[in-house]
Amino acid sequence: MQTHFTDADRQKPHIQEADRILRSCVHCGFCNATCPTYQILGDERDGPRGRIYLIKELLESQDDDEQVTEETRLHLDRCLTCRNCETTCPSGVEYHKLLDIGRAEIERRVPRPAAERAQRYALRKMLVEPRRFSALLKLGLTFKPLVPGKLRDKMPPAPVDAGARPSARTHSRRMLMLEGCVQPGLSPNTNAATARVLDRLGISITPATEAGCCGAIDFHLNAQDDGRERIRANIDAWWPQVEQGAEAIVQTASGCGAFVKEYGEMLKDDPEYAEKAERISQLAKDLVEVLREEPLDDLSVKADQRLAFHCPCTLQHAQKLNGAVEGVLTRLGFELTPVQDAHLCCGSAGTYSITQPELATELRNNKLDALEAGNPEMIVTANIGCQTHLASANRTPVRHWIEVLDAALG
Repeated sequence: MQTHFTDADRQKPHIQEADRILRSCVHCGFCNATCPTYQILGDERDGPRGRIYLIKELLESQDDDEQVTEETRLHLDRCLTCRNCETTCPSGVEYHKLLDIGRAEIERRVPRPAAERAQRYALRKMLVEPRRFSALLKLGLTFKPLVPGKLRDKMPPAPVDAGARPSARTHSRRMLMLEGCVQPGLSPNTNAATARVLDRLGISITPATEAGCCGAIDFHLNAQDDGRERIRANIDAWWPQVEQGAEAIVQTASGCGAFVKEYGEMLKDDPEYAEKAERISQLAKDLVEVLREEPLDDLSVKADQRLAFHCPCTLQHAQKLNGAVEGVLTRLGFELTPVQDAHLCCGSAGTYSITQPELATELRNNKLDALEAGNPEMIVTANIGCQTHLASANRTPVRHWIEVLDAALG
């Protein structure tokens, strides 16, 4: 793809990055074939190739160009950032990086209406602080009939209790764990089950309560500077334990894992944090990356459930771990049902299910139809956003896969 940036523009770091990514695109259109929004809407501008052209035109235009409109922003907003297109692309186009650049630029040039700005600000403030979110969730469950519909649907009937604490034993192997922002409130048993399973495998979880939201929510709602500040705060919280030899930073939510693994890239130009951020990214591991390397055959598992596994986009497209959880569950004796079009997004995509409810609901229902085709007793997944979104349909029960494994250990 040819680009036409001015010499002055080419001196700007974000234009240099965009230029590199744009020039790698051969506009073959393979990406559209696996794009969930293009499949539903059939509009070239709602597929990756069309959005790439929109971003190119946006970045090449001047600030007063009248062609840069709210319509451009609409098509960028509709993108799930599922990165399915990156898995499909034969040219290795780093689409998500270009999208972040385009979204930041359109936000600067075309301010949102006050109602949209207020919604996005409220989402950031409600979701990113675990204690605040848990308090608001408790309040919302108490007065559930009064909560607006699309938020009410996201509330679990009653979060599964965290259950017993792991043993008090201290193991020589130590890992950190990012507890997340909404997961402790929506599914407190997920992190507790992780600690219990790792304890059985001789691994201790060292708490780092100062670490909060990974930064993805701020970043993908175009508060990118705030997102980077959260990254720095998490690095500061983890760094003393890293220096003391923590083996890994475990992520139980694949969305957080995908983001933490890019800390090094996001702070590469920060002289104070670049090296530390790269080290954190190296230590970040999705839970399945830890478990698949352990002697699971030594565990006594009562695997008597028929499961359908929903592989989140952040696990299969961002972290390239497609098939990893399925391999662990099958190895432990669980029966997994086949899932057609498993590469497609469920529509959760962080806050997408709130900001784009119609598209998200259609994608969710399509995904549930595929997951339920094999008549599973339960659907399991690896990301709290997907878990909550799929469960909001009140169809087949949905849990994190580590909870099922923990329960099967007795």
